[in-house]
Amino acid sequence: MLHDPNRIFIFDTTLRDGEQVPGSQLTTPEKIIIGEALQSLGVDVIEAGFPISSPGDFQSVVELSKAVREPIICALTRANKGDIDCAVEALKYAKHPRIHTGIGASDMHIKYKFNSTREAIIERAVEAVKYAKKSVEDIEFYAEDAGRADNQFLAQMIEAVIAAGATVVNIPDTNGYCLPEQYGAKILYLKENVKNIDQAIISVHCHNDLGLATANSIAGLQNGARQVECTINGIGERAGNTSLEEVVMILKTHHSLGFHNNINTKHIYELSGMVSRMMRMPVQPNKAIVGRNAFAHSSGIHQDGVLKHRENYEIINPEDVGIDQSEIILTARSGRHALKHHLARLGYADERLDLDQVYERFLTLADSKKEIKDDDLLLLMGNEAETNFINGVTINSLEVICGDQKDPSASIHLNYKGEDHHATAHGNGPVSATINAIQRIITKPVDIKEFNIHSIHGGSDDVSKVDMRVIYEDKSYMGYGFSTDIVRASANAYLDALNKFV
Repeated sequence: MLHDPNRIFIFDTTLRDGEQVPGSQLTTPEKIIIGEALQSLGVDVIEAGFPISSPGDFQSVVELSKAVREPIICALTRANKGDIDCAVEALKYAKHPRIHTGIGASDMHIKYKFNSTREAIIERAVEAVKYAKKSVEDIEFYAEDAGRADNQFLAQMIEAVIAAGATVVNIPDTNGYCLPEQYGAKILYLKENVKNIDQAIISVHCHNDLGLATANSIAGLQNGARQVECTINGIGERAGNTSLEEVVMILKTHHSLGFHNNINTKHIYELSGMVSRMMRMPVQPNKAIVGRNAFAHSSGIHQDGVLKHRENYEIINPEDVGIDQSEIILTARSGRHALKHHLARLGYADERLDLDQVYERFLTLADSKKEIKDDDLLLLMGNEAETNFINGVTINSLEVICGDQKDPSASIHLNYKGEDHHATAHGNGPVSATINAIQRIITKPVDIKEFNIHSIHGGSDDVSKVDMRVIYEDKSYMGYGFSTDIVRASANAYLDALNKFV
């Protein structure tokens, strides 16, 4: 059946099984957009829908069959003639059509879902495959709940449907029940006990109820399966399906497995975002491969290691999945190496930096907020050049009192011309009181002409950013300040301007 025994076929069911998530239904045009992106990704099979389920699903299979020509277009049915006739009609424009029909294989499904017997179920399975084969050559059969099915009976069923014309046999762990060693052993049992197994491809379709979908799928491939059924971002019913990006990158990373496929992995991240947006399903930050934190490093030890040699802490090159580069997140846990890396990226030459001094100021800021962004660093470095004058003005301490029943006042300690000075003043607000207190110490006729507070984008813990234009002796001076406290940011901006002429 297979010309290349190490080729793995990627069957994507994002548009069928993935769309069964409540609140994540797609319109036909949206399905076509995702289908075309899946074609560019290089998937072998797209399961386009369940045509009998609704007129919308039927039409989506029709339109997707017209728009997407390279992959196999697959339509799901139950093991009855009405479903199969509907699927045949929906697939009439498909260049490479496949019908995916099946029935329950576990004793639980046979008894409680179908109220039937093993013998009758095999008869229905064979009849469905033969009937579908009259209209479409490529027939995939699914043995629902195969993960909990008796292996000997499952082998009898699979042998019978292959004899009836099935080209692919799907062995789903429908409820995500199996352990990897159990599921792998089940696939191996079929390889060794189904006489005509070489006439069909074994497919694995695993659910993630116990978090084992990807592990089970890989175990199935290791034991003889050559098609894996999966979804983008691992979406799907209940806890989801096997994640396409996880399986593909496992195969790419573990060369010892000896498997290959046609996926262009550089499209993975973009397609992940597209599916997330269109299906209104955010990707969890710690999701493998495509999560926001998958290539982000905030630990100082990890940052130092990855900057010295990426593979110290990354087994996947982010560029391989379409991400430009790893992200070094600056937090209070970051070290000098990470800070130096970001400053160099922003254009600050290493030889001109007093890194120890900058790092101490960075830690003060980082203790006040969760993450340090580029604009925070630019403000940090903007202040750096103006706070090192011997005769400059710096704040030693600032205390502000204000409230509904209180006259706003500020008490400030400044280092001015090498000496400590203290002043207290009132104002019509906490910022006004602080500026008045500084002016009592400086005793220079300074007028504030512009005062701007920049909008906050990063939440309540973001840095407040203030710029201020002052006039002294008919000359204009700009000052810039930042702090997680708006009053302190205003004071910093005022002193930054003063330091340019005092």
